[in-house]
Amino acid sequence: MNSTVSLNKPRERTGIAFLLGLLAAIGMLLPFLIIDRGYFIFYGDFNVQQIPFYKMAHEAVRSGNFFWNWTTDLGANFIGSYSFYLLGSPFFWLTLVFPNSIVPYLMAPLLALKFALATLAAYWFLRRFLKPDFAVLGAILYAFSGFSIYNIFFFHFHEAIVYFPLMLLALELYMKEGRRGLFAVTFFLSALSNYYFFIGQAVFLIIYWFVRVFSKDWEKAGLRFFGLLFEAVVGAAMAGFILLPSYYAVIQNSRTDNILSGWNLLIYSKPQRFFDIIHSYFFPQDIPARASFFPESDNKWSSMSAWIPVFGCTGVIAYIQSRRHTDWVRRLILILVVVSLVPGFNAAFHLFNSMYYARWYYMMVLILVLATMLAIQDEDRLPVDWKRAFLWSSVITAFFAVFVGFIPKSWKPDAETGKIEFGLFNKDYPELFWVAVAIAIVSLVLSALLIALHLREREMFFKWSAGVSVCVILIFGWYSIGVGKVQGRFSSSYIIDRAIGAADKIKLPDSEFHRVDFNNDLDNLGMFWNMPSIQAFHSIVPGSVMDFYNSVGVERTVGSRPDSSHYALRGLLSVKWLFDYSNDDDKMSKAEESFFSKTGEDGEAVLQMPGWSYYGEQQGYLIYQNDCFVPMGFTYDKYIPRARFDDYDQRKRELVLLKAIVLEKGDIEKYGKFMSPFEDPGYFSDIFTEQEYISDCAARKENAAYHFTYDNKGFTAKINLPDDNLVFFSVPYEKGWSATVNGKKVEIVNVNVGFMAVPCPAGDVTIRFDYMTPGLITGGYISLAALAVFLVYLLISAVVAGHRKKKIDGSPAVPAVLSGEKAEESPDFEFDLYSFYPKTEPKDELPENPSEPDGGV
Repeated sequence: MNSTVSLNKPRERTGIAFLLGLLAAIGMLLPFLIIDRGYFIFYGDFNVQQIPFYKMAHEAVRSGNFFWNWTTDLGANFIGSYSFYLLGSPFFWLTLVFPNSIVPYLMAPLLALKFALATLAAYWFLRRFLKPDFAVLGAILYAFSGFSIYNIFFFHFHEAIVYFPLMLLALELYMKEGRRGLFAVTFFLSALSNYYFFIGQAVFLIIYWFVRVFSKDWEKAGLRFFGLLFEAVVGAAMAGFILLPSYYAVIQNSRTDNILSGWNLLIYSKPQRFFDIIHSYFFPQDIPARASFFPESDNKWSSMSAWIPVFGCTGVIAYIQSRRHTDWVRRLILILVVVSLVPGFNAAFHLFNSMYYARWYYMMVLILVLATMLAIQDEDRLPVDWKRAFLWSSVITAFFAVFVGFIPKSWKPDAETGKIEFGLFNKDYPELFWVAVAIAIVSLVLSALLIALHLREREMFFKWSAGVSVCVILIFGWYSIGVGKVQGRFSSSYIIDRAIGAADKIKLPDSEFHRVDFNNDLDNLGMFWNMPSIQAFHSIVPGSVMDFYNSVGVERTVGSRPDSSHYALRGLLSVKWLFDYSNDDDKMSKAEESFFSKTGEDGEAVLQMPGWSYYGEQQGYLIYQNDCFVPMGFTYDKYIPRARFDDYDQRKRELVLLKAIVLEKGDIEKYGKFMSPFEDPGYFSDIFTEQEYISDCAARKENAAYHFTYDNKGFTAKINLPDDNLVFFSVPYEKGWSATVNGKKVEIVNVNVGFMAVPCPAGDVTIRFDYMTPGLITGGYISLAALAVFLVYLLISAVVAGHRKKKIDGSPAVPAVLSGEKAEESPDFEFDLYSFYPKTEPKDELPENPSEPDGGV
């Protein structure tokens, strides 16, 4: 019987890819939802940033508050502070159709959707080079890689994991087929979603483009370069309305000034980090902030993980060994590995900042997955020495397991135990090390069995490999999330019942503006309760907040956490209430030394800060009232030049701020006339006592605003002044503010190292401050102009494409026989063309070059 070759395309697996990713994510998260009453509670940043940020931003957007946010630290630019976390994410905007009380329940469904869409996006890209089954398998490995599981901790990182395969696909379609418009759209979506990851993706795309071009995989690369560059610029410009405000917000952050330099560009300052990078390819990484393999590598939150579930690096090694040096995937992998090992190259993905991050590894993981699948799929055409690949992978795995697990830290016996201590891993978390080793070894065995199955029963490979991979993903996901929940300082029930549940149950007696304080409690608890607080955990706040806290000796990097030794800040910053969780139910790990001391005569806890009294108990919290509360908006009768203020010891500066207003050199001549200079009586007269603090607060309260309200665009204050004076507000100074006094525009003065004051005349005064996000209007115009250019570009492209198609369709067919020539005689109808083909069973053929599409997207 003659065999025939099927010309049908392979059946696509688009729906299967999405559903498999969705079901795997649901399976990973569902047990924890059941345990935690429908909430997904993890630990660390997820609990104290992602949940309250989503809830607060949801309420802010629905109420039209796009400008100034009062519950972020001492106040912050809403767009500039939250464009990094959620404001440009379509997943956040999906929550707006739900009530605010439902938002905490949506974290798990949104995370599951992100995993599913990451699987689908990866499938579409991988389908360019792989058969459908292999593309599905590769997509699930990418979406649930070690990087993705690690970064559940950073909920907002997963948008980048979704968008990146689409950006590569759009790049391929443009360079290979001339498809216009899609690359600009993906560039826009990436820039809109997260500017930090957008920068890293742009760097990766440049590397990818050069590797593909120099490997001569694309025709017309030179001609299409300028069109590609045009789409990139237009795509980024369309996101100008969020990029420009973000830029103005980020450049105020002092961490942006720390640029990598010198030998740090070539050699990691932490010797263990080099080995940790190599280890991250072969082992599942430690959970954030709990380093077990290399405790001194200082990679606690770096997102360093390139581990592929089940297959690890075995397939990658096999691919590299079996391909020529001209192969573009091989070239790209070798370049990326070198980039990961050289600090200067690695830092290029975050603009050479000196802080170490590996948050671009998900992009490398996609290429590693592609190489792994190609090595298995194409072994008929390009034989692979699997024994050699497994040997390399096993040796490297064994090296790390044995060296870190058994080598003694020192040959001298321990002073306490008298024994030699074996193992270099973190003894605080020994189980984390051994579980990671076990997962790596079991994955090696499983991958060997799957490769053996592929060599014998290839039709069964996809089902078994997909099933085994999903099982390993589920087990690893359950383990990682479970360990994280155990490591957290606050129990899930505390987060649910107190942080989320108590938000509407705390009742305070007054409605005047005030800030609150917490005793050694959950970060951002004030945001959970929609109360302005001096305790905050947020990376992107006005630079003036950082300047102020640093000036008074409070370290401000990613959080504001003034302890009880800075009691004067409570009066200065209008703090009225302090909450101390009684912890009778033991729902949190709590230390009392921050605010309380067991020194009372009756044995009761005595508050270390002066001027506080007990108010009552609500929802398990002991509530204290600040008797030295100073309302927002008050005046001074003395001033002190900034230079003299800086001469004081940091511990006394906050006390000075309640005696005199700090004026910059250029403002003394204009506004110093309203007050008298501050004179320090000298060494023999101590004016910085607790009693003096109480007196100073009372003095400031005498000339404070009798009315203060804030709204979506700013705030209004009313005050009665006996004389002309500056009125001070503990609101961070930013260029977006403008002010009027009795309807007349006035200058805003930068006082007290980062706050605002305005000059006011004597009498009853109405002060109005309005805020407009810097860069928002200009960025909006840029976005509209770019959108118009993009639409014109699409229209022109469509017209040109239509004209070409019409020209081709309308061209007359070339005749087989020219006029006047004699036609050939008819062929032999008994001729059998198929007799020349070998009598073999059909099988799908792939292009020799992995860059050639196989009937895919």
